[in-house]
Amino acid sequence: MKRPVKIIIVGGNAAGPAAAAKAKRFNPNAEVLLFEASEYISTGTCEIPYVLSGEIDDYLKIVFFSPSSFQTEKGVKVFPKYFVEEIDTKKKIIIVKDLIEDKIISHDYDKLILATGSKAKTLTGFDAQLKNVFTLKNVNDLIRLDNHIKKEEPKRAVILGSGYIGLETAEALIKRNIQVKIIERESNPFPTADKEFSDEILNILTENKIEFIGDVNDIEPMIIEDKVIGLKLGEKFIETDLVLMSVGFEPDNFLAQLAKLELGKSGAIKVDKYLRTSNSSVYAAGDNVEVINAVTGKPDYIPLATHAYEMGHIAGENAAGGIVQYEPIVNNISVKIFGKYFASIGLSSEEAVKKGFEFEESFAIAKNLVSVMPGSENVIGKVLMDKGSKRIIGASFLGGKEVSGYADLISALIKLRIPASFLAKINYNYTPPLSPFINLLNIIGKKFK
Repeated sequence: MKRPVKIIIVGGNAAGPAAAAKAKRFNPNAEVLLFEASEYISTGTCEIPYVLSGEIDDYLKIVFFSPSSFQTEKGVKVFPKYFVEEIDTKKKIIIVKDLIEDKIISHDYDKLILATGSKAKTLTGFDAQLKNVFTLKNVNDLIRLDNHIKKEEPKRAVILGSGYIGLETAEALIKRNIQVKIIERESNPFPTADKEFSDEILNILTENKIEFIGDVNDIEPMIIEDKVIGLKLGEKFIETDLVLMSVGFEPDNFLAQLAKLELGKSGAIKVDKYLRTSNSSVYAAGDNVEVINAVTGKPDYIPLATHAYEMGHIAGENAAGGIVQYEPIVNNISVKIFGKYFASIGLSSEEAVKKGFEFEESFAIAKNLVSVMPGSENVIGKVLMDKGSKRIIGASFLGGKEVSGYADLISALIKLRIPASFLAKINYNYTPPLSPFINLLNIIGKKFK
């Protein structure tokens, strides 16, 4: 019989509910409390652009539990609209503001899990409180932007940044008959991708009537009353009805800073292999922590919902008395860009250079199906091999839905530290309506020695 323990979890998106449910399941004698500043818990994040586009027809479909249903099903006490203001790690209490009643309360804990996640970065001069300036990080952001589009019927939008959210939201806005311009500091869209892929992404944007403006370092909003009416880019002026900031995310760690927990270079919380912070009674999980990159073996910041969910389970079990270790993480992520999909695994070429790797590249273009089959289209791929160890350290693919399978296979091979030449030795599945006679990965693998 496991001993009773009081566990408090701060944050209710991906990691927090996962931690809470796992803690209660692992130790039924635990008292588990979850605090969330917004009214929503257990929401989808990656699905948000598809609600905006109408492909998912109701935002409530990405709210997987209400506070009451989670409490009933998981046995966890849930406190929505409660903002945790402070942690006293010596007294082991949290100070919380009830945002509905506007009062301050405190709760003691035996173990604390910080699952505060990440927040959208912003740009100087672009106040998200302006009527037509938005970020798109959570359900509240989605509702605000969707309501604005319905009410104001904007014709022109500018997206600042061309990463995952920027590209997916561009497509969503096009589907709502809004003209889109994307402004990027770098010369090509999706600047973390290798040039072969960012060039193709640029072609896709152009084909879908999205104007891309790169190499922009000087940008100034022109504001009248509470709205941005245009942007000044050096000597150029662009009119707009709507601005979306999509310039990345950063860990939301003001509580960790107040509690004087040790942070890494990224600003994310340092944790050990059990997800304990520098305070042994405090765990952390999700987009607010540093993880070990499986390619480099070093701390890194890789904010992804899937990782947050898995880390939440580990932190929850360990806070409840378990001894589970988390595994180093392979960055494996994809994005839909109109009719195509881009997947990035491990390191890009630029990242590999920055991390000090000497590497070889193998690039190929092949059909996703036998060429005579309907729907047969080109898919492009690139794999990076470390010259010393001969292992795979990264890959990228652009094509149809098959790129997800390529990405997962490469992720597994990276985790297992398999030589790149092994790609030519795999017995790939084949049937004409599903796969090509010669797999793209086989072609890539044969170029490595």
